[in-house]
Amino acid sequence: MTGDIGAAADIATGALVGRAVEPGAGEPHRPPMGSTDDALCLNCGTRLLGAYCQACGQSAHVHRSLGGIGHEIAHGVFHFEGKIWRTLPLLILHPGTLTRRYVNGERARFVSPLALFLFTVFLMFATIGLVGGELADTIVNDERPAQLSDYARETAKMRTSLGVVEAQRAAATRDPAYSGPSVAELDQRAATLRTTLRALDIATTIKRGGSQEPVVDLGFKTGWARLDHGIAKANANPGLMIYKLQSSAYKYSWGLIPLSVPFVALLFLWRRRYLLYDHAIFVTYSIAFMMLLTIVLIVAHVVGVPDPTLRLAALVVPPVHMFAQLRGAYELRKRAAAWRTVALLTFAFTVLVAFIVLLLLHGLTD
Repeated sequence: MTGDIGAAADIATGALVGRAVEPGAGEPHRPPMGSTDDALCLNCGTRLLGAYCQACGQSAHVHRSLGGIGHEIAHGVFHFEGKIWRTLPLLILHPGTLTRRYVNGERARFVSPLALFLFTVFLMFATIGLVGGELADTIVNDERPAQLSDYARETAKMRTSLGVVEAQRAAATRDPAYSGPSVAELDQRAATLRTTLRALDIATTIKRGGSQEPVVDLGFKTGWARLDHGIAKANANPGLMIYKLQSSAYKYSWGLIPLSVPFVALLFLWRRRYLLYDHAIFVTYSIAFMMLLTIVLIVAHVVGVPDPTLRLAALVVPPVHMFAQLRGAYELRKRAAAWRTVALLTFAFTVLVAFIVLLLLHGLTD
């Protein structure tokens, strides 16, 4: 009997020591001993009436163990995975339905637009980072002979034109009966042709694999000292400039959303029931799809899909997807969705150009 009591004491002592090293998991906060109150939420202190706090939504079962960390990781991964496989099919095949259901409040089943946007941004730039160098090398190697031939033809034309201008200038200075352009005008033409010829020579050298000397400054000045200094740095080191642009595009890709929302709102200016929030959801899901399409096209190019097929997909898929999303999300008829698709394509091009210009300005003046 005494041995049993001692063994029980040892077990209890071991349990207390184990609890000190690794506290028990899933225990809600209890009130002081002797109190008749129910368990309290560890997050906000509200009295618990079930498995979850009715005030803040936190689970009453709170993990506080190393195993609990693994449980949270697995739950996060598979919870996201379950949502992504419900979201992607709708985003690809029925984007309007997905947008409308999310706006109307059906949100627990789907990945939120912003989370999907951030995921696709990361995935797209990771894909570009993995295959971008190989892709760029392939494009340069494929286009190099044709570009060199184009450069040679253009150089020959420029040299012929320069010879004509120089002959006209000689005639203007020697022949009293000359009635062509003035000497000043001919000098300006010759200077422009010489600058163009130097740029073509540098471009030809670069394409042949020669040293990448600084890109020629064509003499264009903005009048903004900081921007002009940035242009000079880009001319001196174009590789660094491209790297900075890629980095800026990754960091500021979210700017596409606020740039696009006002344009979509213009398409429904007289429909008061649609809010800016609705347009933001539409835009975010749409951009996420376009990034997924970009990933697919890059991977398809790497695995050997013919370029004409990729170009056709790049031209056809975006307007078809926009049409389907507009018609489903805003419950439009075909004609109404069609003209809005044309307008939206124009707006999308405008936003993309504005975004690139902003990136250039940021990269040049950074």
